[in-house]
Amino acid sequence: MEQTRHHYGLFTTVTMIIGICIGSGIFFKSDNILAATGGSVPLGVLVFVLGATSIIFGGLCISELASRADRPGGIITYVEEFASEKLACGMGWFQIFVYFPTIAAVVSWVVGIYICLLFGWEGTLENQMLIGFLFYTLNFVMNSLSARLGGGFQNFSTISKMLPLAVIAVCGLFFGNPAKGFQSVAPSTLGGAAWLSAIGPIAYSFDGWSISTSIAPEIRDSKKNLPRALVIAPVIILITYVAYFVGVSSLLDPQKIVALQDAHVYTVAKNLFGGFGAQLVLIFVIIAVMGTANGIILGYIRLPYSMALRGKGMFPLAGKLSKQDGKHGMPVNSAIFCYVITTFWAAIHFITVKFGLLPNSDVSEIAIVMSYIFYIILYYKVFALYRAGEIKSAFRGVAVPILATLGSLFILSGGLQSKLFFLYAAFCILVVLAALLYYRRHHLSVS
Repeated sequence: MEQTRHHYGLFTTVTMIIGICIGSGIFFKSDNILAATGGSVPLGVLVFVLGATSIIFGGLCISELASRADRPGGIITYVEEFASEKLACGMGWFQIFVYFPTIAAVVSWVVGIYICLLFGWEGTLENQMLIGFLFYTLNFVMNSLSARLGGGFQNFSTISKMLPLAVIAVCGLFFGNPAKGFQSVAPSTLGGAAWLSAIGPIAYSFDGWSISTSIAPEIRDSKKNLPRALVIAPVIILITYVAYFVGVSSLLDPQKIVALQDAHVYTVAKNLFGGFGAQLVLIFVIIAVMGTANGIILGYIRLPYSMALRGKGMFPLAGKLSKQDGKHGMPVNSAIFCYVITTFWAAIHFITVKFGLLPNSDVSEIAIVMSYIFYIILYYKVFALYRAGEIKSAFRGVAVPILATLGSLFILSGGLQSKLFFLYAAFCILVVLAALLYYRRHHLSVS
C-alpha cells in the first residue's frame, strides 16, 4: 500500500484555508450585515468576532477527528469513521443535493451582478442570472475536461481576491472616517433580535473552513499543524474582514451601503480612484468571486463520484457515476449530474429573489446553517473520544466540543430569522431521511 505523502507544512495549510474561506461573501454580504444591524458597524464587528469564534472551536473539534482518520475525504469520511456509514450516506446526500449546488448557484449569480456593473449593462435579475448560468456552465465544462485548468485558475484567483480587500481596508482606515460608522448605532436594533439575521451572511462569508480538513493526511505533523492552522487562519480572515468592513463603512455612509446593496463596492472604488480605477478594482472582485465558484464546483463534481465508489448502497446510479472519462480521467457523468442539480437550485434562487421570498438572504445561507447542525454530531464524537480516554486534555475533549456546539447554535439562531427557514430546513431533513431510507432498503435487500 502506497504511503500518503506529506506535502503541506503549517504555512501552506494556513494559506489554503484562507484561500478557501475568503471569496465572494465579504464583497456582497457587507450590505446585508449592515441592513440586519440597522447600520451599526460596531454590532456588525461583534457578530464577525462571534462567527469567527464559532469556527475556531469547530475547526479544533474537527481537527481532532482529522488527525485520527485513516482515509482522506473530509467531513463525509469523519462521519463514516466516527459515527456510522448510514449517517455518512445522509451527509453525502445533503452536500450533493443541497449544500454545494445552492452555494454554486448563488455565487454564480454574484458573478452576473458584478459583470453587469463592470460593463454598464442593465442589472436586472434576468440578466444577472443569465450571465451566472453561462458562467457556471463554462466552469462545469472546464473542470470536467481538465483538472489542471480548474486548479490553475483557483491559484490565480486566491492571490487576486486579497487585493481589493486590502486596498479598500487601508484607504478606509487611513483616508476615511471610521468614527462615522461607529456612531451609526441604532438602539432599537440592539434591543431586538433582528440583528441576529446578520449571522447568516457572516456564516456564508466564513464558510469553507471544513473543506480544508480533507487534506489532513497530506499535512506534515498533522496532529499539531492542523489545529494550529484552524486557529491562525480564521483569526487572519477575521482581521481581514473586519478591516474591510470598517474601511468600506468609513468611506461610504452605512445607510448608503444598504441602499446601494452589491453596487457599493463599485461606488467606493469610483470615489477613491475614479472610473478607470473602479473598473480595475471590480475586475479583481469578479476574479475573486469566479475563483470561489470555481473552487466550489471543482470539489462538487467529485462528490457523487466519491459516493458512488462506496457502492450502490450509498448512492443511486453508482455504476454510471463511478466512471471516469478515459481521455481526461475526470468523472464527467458525476459533473453532469451536479450541473443538473445546480441548475435546479438556480431556478429556485431566481424565484425567491424575484418575488422577495428571502429578504436580506438567499437559499445558500440556510443550507450553510443546516451544515452546522450536522457538525454537532461530530463535536459530540470528540467528547466521546475524551470519555473513552483517547483524548487526554479536558480542554480539547470537553471545553472545545461544548464551545463548538454553542457556536453552531449561535449560527442556527441567525438562520431562524429567515421566514422560509423551516421550509428549507424541512427539505434538508427530507433529503437526509431519503438517504437513510435508501441506505436501509439496499442493505436489507443485500442481507
